[in-house]
Amino acid sequence: MIDMKRAICHPERSEGSRYRESLAISRFFAALRMTVIALVFVTTLIARGDEKFRAPAIPLITHDPYFSIWEMSDRLTDDWPKHWTGATQALCGMVRIDGKSYRFLGPKPDGVSVDALEQKSLKIWPTRTVATFAAPGVELEVTFCSPLLPNDLTTFARPVSYVFVGQRNADGKPHTVEVYLDVSAEIAVNSPDQTVDGAREDAYQQAVPCAAGGDPMLLSLGSSDQPVLKRGGDGVRIDWGRAYLSGEYASHTALGNAVDLRRQFVTDGTLPPSRTVKGQVVQQGWPVMAMTRTIMGFKDPSIPDKTFFLVGYDEDYAVEYLGQKLRPYWRKETDNFSDVIFKAYSYNEQVLEGCIKFDESLMADLKAAGGEQYAQLAALCYREAMAGHGLALSSDGRPLMFAKENSSNGCIGTVDVIYPAAPIFLLLSPKLVEANLAPVLEYAELPRWKWSFAPHDLGTYPHANGQVYGGGERTEENQMPVEESANLILLVAGLEKGLQGPTKLAENHRALLKKWADYLLVKGLDPERQLCTDDFSGHLAHNVNLSVKAILGIAAYGQICETHGDHAEATRYLDEAKQMAKKWVAMAKDGDHTKLAFDKPGTWSQKYNLVWDRVLGLNLFPPEIARNEIAFYKTKLNKYGLPLDNRATFTKVDWTVWTACLSDNQADFAALVNPTVRFANETPDRVPMTDWYQTDTGHAMSFRARPVAGGVFMKMLCDEKMWHKWIDASKSN
Repeated sequence: MIDMKRAICHPERSEGSRYRESLAISRFFAALRMTVIALVFVTTLIARGDEKFRAPAIPLITHDPYFSIWEMSDRLTDDWPKHWTGATQALCGMVRIDGKSYRFLGPKPDGVSVDALEQKSLKIWPTRTVATFAAPGVELEVTFCSPLLPNDLTTFARPVSYVFVGQRNADGKPHTVEVYLDVSAEIAVNSPDQTVDGAREDAYQQAVPCAAGGDPMLLSLGSSDQPVLKRGGDGVRIDWGRAYLSGEYASHTALGNAVDLRRQFVTDGTLPPSRTVKGQVVQQGWPVMAMTRTIMGFKDPSIPDKTFFLVGYDEDYAVEYLGQKLRPYWRKETDNFSDVIFKAYSYNEQVLEGCIKFDESLMADLKAAGGEQYAQLAALCYREAMAGHGLALSSDGRPLMFAKENSSNGCIGTVDVIYPAAPIFLLLSPKLVEANLAPVLEYAELPRWKWSFAPHDLGTYPHANGQVYGGGERTEENQMPVEESANLILLVAGLEKGLQGPTKLAENHRALLKKWADYLLVKGLDPERQLCTDDFSGHLAHNVNLSVKAILGIAAYGQICETHGDHAEATRYLDEAKQMAKKWVAMAKDGDHTKLAFDKPGTWSQKYNLVWDRVLGLNLFPPEIARNEIAFYKTKLNKYGLPLDNRATFTKVDWTVWTACLSDNQADFAALVNPTVRFANETPDRVPMTDWYQTDTGHAMSFRARPVAGGVFMKMLCDEKMWHKWIDASKSN
């Protein structure tokens, strides 16, 4: 890619020279774009094999817990897009085809008469959502691309999504297609009774000359008050920083009230003069940023044309960690958000190509690992898992990743959220595993954390200033001591297993991991009455599945010792774990399955924690344990899946996939996972994929849009060859 800034911005060159160079570059980009877009369009058409899958919510823009926008209906024109919390964050997309207007995104706007295009197909990939529409003389294709490429942290961290809009000539006649996109100020406030300010600027004035036509190509809206990092909690939206809309050169832009801008575009394809937005209450006129771009149809039906828009959000500060405000990680690249937009603009072809390549490769391996339906589920979960985290820049330049416990209690850095979410990162990005674990481990080593077990969380998002759950730093009441201690040891061992060698993370925190392993030696085999990650089921003593986790955590610490050359310590912990596993088998057995609790015969539960025995290659438990459990679970299936245990009909998506990974054949894996896919396809609750739902009715419980969706990728870790394929790919980037 030509460096446009370097090529155009030399002050010693004449204005005419700069103009000629810029026109040449523009033509180069146009030709390159046509080639890339043609390939992309054909690839997309070929790949439409699973469009009958109806997601409970369609991912559109997904970057972090604040910048997360979904369409919660069947078609993109049925309702306004919403934040994962359900608050409207309107995006309006329209086209004029040979002078007649239609919409492809959003319902019929107030005060504007415009029909919806017929949505012909919709496919969800890990990083893209692609919809096609039938239109007079053309086929319209709209791609929402959030380039969450985990091995390219520079691109991954940019809070910028693309909306590509292209058309394919369907009747052999030339057509003029004018495209309109607007973004509501709702995206920049917690509630629409807040006020916003708007701005327009020439973000690319040095790269694209005024002679190319068009208006200032960067619009922004932000709250007037800018309460940076002031608002915390669960069901809230960001109200600091600024939302941005940008696009290609030769676009036209305007700030104004929604009805005015949308009505004029529908009427004649233009925008009214941009108005000043200063201290305007959002719900009084609904100010929007709008942009239009004309693309031309060609006589050759094999050549599509396409334009693109960029929607971004500069949050200024990402989180507060132990009293220090941390910048978002993208600021490692630059401190100027217009530079971020410019780079996203300049590299749009490479980004799209990279996303297509990544999506197709990952989907092929997901299908090979678990089948077509499993791959559909994983594709849906990908962006949800990634967008459940915020990526911050530490004071010493490291990436620090913070999970948000969405739609539960809003905690930040919750260990039993990091744990189920981890498979997606263990597979695709060891750097992000470390970025998730480091803040918790560093906090747990502070004198203020005085317990001999691991913490539950770091605070309430975005304030990671110390645990707030249960007794917090005050008492042991309502803690998860066995749960969180084993979780962290297992994840560190998983990181080293994937990398096939020692890590500085484990070495730097060996004393802490040893303390937790020693705690598990004393408390883990037969846990006292306490909470586990399934705290919605309440306290439970003698928890058989929690005991499995503790035993595997002890063995995992032994494995860490072995990896670091401490053979004597390794032998001691591994031997202890083996003896505990033998006792567990005798204590847990209940006929043809194992119990929910050691003192409760006639009960059962999913033993999803047992999957780590296979993933880490520990082989502590006899293989017939897993075989017997799978055979028993198949007798307990409901229409939409396997209940979590005998106490209720609800289940968890992540744990169901982990449990299915205990199977030793594809048929049994599919028997447990496919009902979960049926749930996603049929649930009446249109929310971003919940991980907690009723297996008999398909109704979602309270959880949605949670990082734990990353747990669906556990199946990939069960194939060591496939795991290392992706780890090797991460090392090469």
